[in-house]
Amino acid sequence: MTAPSRIAGHLLVEALIAQGIDTVFGVPGESYLAVLDGFHEHRERIRFVACRQEGGAAFMAEAQGKLSGRPGICFVTRGPGATNASIGLHTAFQDSTPMILFVGQVASDQRDREAFQELDYRQVFGPGTLGMAKWVGEVQSADRLPEYVARAFHTALQGRPGPVVIVLPEDLLTTPTAAPVLPRVAPAQAWPAPGPLRDLRAMLVAAQRPFVIAGGGGWDAEGARALQRFAENWQLPVGCGFRFQDTFDNHHPLYAGDVGIAINPKLAARVREADLVIALGVRLGEMTTGGYTLLDAPRPRQKLVHLHAGAEELGRVYAADLLLQASVNNAAKALESLAAPPQLAWRAWSEAAAADFAANRVPQPVEPLDMAQVMLTLERLVPENSVFTNGAGNYSGWLHRYVRYRGLQHHGRTQLAPTSGAMGYGVPAAIAASLLYPDRTVINVAGDGDFLMTGQELATATGYGAGRGAGKLISLVVDNGSYGTIRMHQEREFPGRVSGSDLFNPDFAALARAYGWNASKVERTAQFEPALREALSASGPTLIHLKLDTDVSTTRTTLAAIREAALKRSA
Repeated sequence: MTAPSRIAGHLLVEALIAQGIDTVFGVPGESYLAVLDGFHEHRERIRFVACRQEGGAAFMAEAQGKLSGRPGICFVTRGPGATNASIGLHTAFQDSTPMILFVGQVASDQRDREAFQELDYRQVFGPGTLGMAKWVGEVQSADRLPEYVARAFHTALQGRPGPVVIVLPEDLLTTPTAAPVLPRVAPAQAWPAPGPLRDLRAMLVAAQRPFVIAGGGGWDAEGARALQRFAENWQLPVGCGFRFQDTFDNHHPLYAGDVGIAINPKLAARVREADLVIALGVRLGEMTTGGYTLLDAPRPRQKLVHLHAGAEELGRVYAADLLLQASVNNAAKALESLAAPPQLAWRAWSEAAAADFAANRVPQPVEPLDMAQVMLTLERLVPENSVFTNGAGNYSGWLHRYVRYRGLQHHGRTQLAPTSGAMGYGVPAAIAASLLYPDRTVINVAGDGDFLMTGQELATATGYGAGRGAGKLISLVVDNGSYGTIRMHQEREFPGRVSGSDLFNPDFAALARAYGWNASKVERTAQFEPALREALSASGPTLIHLKLDTDVSTTRTTLAAIREAALKRSA
């Protein structure tokens, strides 16, 4: 069926609407003015959220992909716009998040002359297992634009989810076309074969100390429910991979904790002592494996079963005993169907894992501002379906250790955090979550260095009314006057020799007020609960400035203790 003729920029917007997209993020550029006009043409069905920097826009699109399960959409202009957006693209790649980055390009008759802001995006974002994108395509014909959009959605969603880059020559976008849009993409789903499932069951029956590590991208509510039933059927302790803590309900009696940075030492010992590890959906990267020490690379001491949607991930690092390629939700449903024997040898093992998790949430008091109590107060007072976001830094350890996330089968994703370790992620992710789900409260926790990487996006939140619905938008800025993670490493490796890690900060509360936010400052533990209650009842978004002593380095130690231990080693 032939559609009415319109310019390709309008066709692109129609194609996104056909894929169920109602919000896109970006920074406007002259290279895709025809697309911006398409957003105006179809403004009743889709909105373009104009951000203040392409890195923030790409982070918002990545968060959109995590929250929705469909590709998050970002538009940027050529050259500087695309390279600014690369941080969000890299985050989507390492986090296995579906995302599509549309990049304006120089006109076709100017290609390969190093025209103004010209780049070859296949070279810049080169696809591959160590690249930034699963596929980079440059559209050469207006009539083929729907084909490229459909392929981009398929590629972003299928196998291991991830980002795609579509390059749009400026002149192509103003070309008339009668090409029809293609229907909504449904990704192909793979199931594990029956034979390997029988082998997996036999390995489980023979085990004495099994352990499940779940995480990665692509999960939905049905898959999370199936994972929980599999764990319950077999009474298996479950840990979540680094920054995928909402894959399994943290309130469940079989939850053992997060397997990532600053892991509970007892949990780390338990993973090492396990005789069977079932890794479901996780990549088994450096952070989840403790630098490839919880599971020795390339051949673990434990028997290892690795289930993953991406064939390229299976056997990439670990010579596992059993490899199963399957879409993560189908893999969980298949595991749920495995019949458990009447007697299980590891009930005490699972109970001890849960007890270790509970004990790890009991903090040691710290004065004057106790970050553990801040996190426990958050968990107690905010709605159960709240979304928590963070970027990178030692401050995030308090969030990971003390806040319990509901499994995503209850409310969808409740944790947005970059496994790539990208600073500046939390603020844009929180704003995207608030705009996409205005009825849900969103809590961002940011360090002082982390916050100022993308803090200008507070203006985006104000401009588009984030945090003014039933749900609140609250940002906590943990200010210790330092790039805390780097300072910690400096004290451990070069004790007492501080270089480049001091920060000179503004008054964060005053800065937030300048952007139209409510704001307060907290310096003592007792001040936090009243400040939070006020933020939860306020009209509009709120920033709470938490002033922390520089010496308070992590949830377990101080800079002084790290320095003293390093000096003793070198003595």
